[in-house]
Amino acid sequence: MSDLNDPRVFFAAERTLLAWTRTALALMAFGFAIERFALFVAMMHNPQTVAAQVGHGSSFWIGVALIALGSLAVVLAVVQYRRVLATLKPVEIPDGYMAGLASWTSLAVGVIGIALIVQLFSSR
Repeated sequence: MSDLNDPRVFFAAERTLLAWTRTALALMAFGFAIERFALFVAMMHNPQTVAAQVGHGSSFWIGVALIALGSLAVVLAVVQYRRVLATLKPVEIPDGYMAGLASWTSLAVGVIGIALIVQLFSSR
């Protein structure tokens, strides 16, 4: 339990969660770009037979792995943030502040990442 009685501890924890969320979003965006790179290369090579050429190659698996890593990172960041919140005293969280908003937003990013993986598998 914290003995600081200072809301800056809470805000530092929230900033850390949001930094992990940004990192997860970057991983997911980079993974999606890598996954779609095979489609781009196939289009440049022969635009008429794109659908037949693009399969589950290495760019697909690397892209999906990065998207999954981003989703996992954001979920673990929320778990860590909630553990830190449990150690804080009520005086360290400002009155009326929605402490769970960052958690729910971050979890939504993780769910969207998982939905993106499902969509990528179903579109192949």
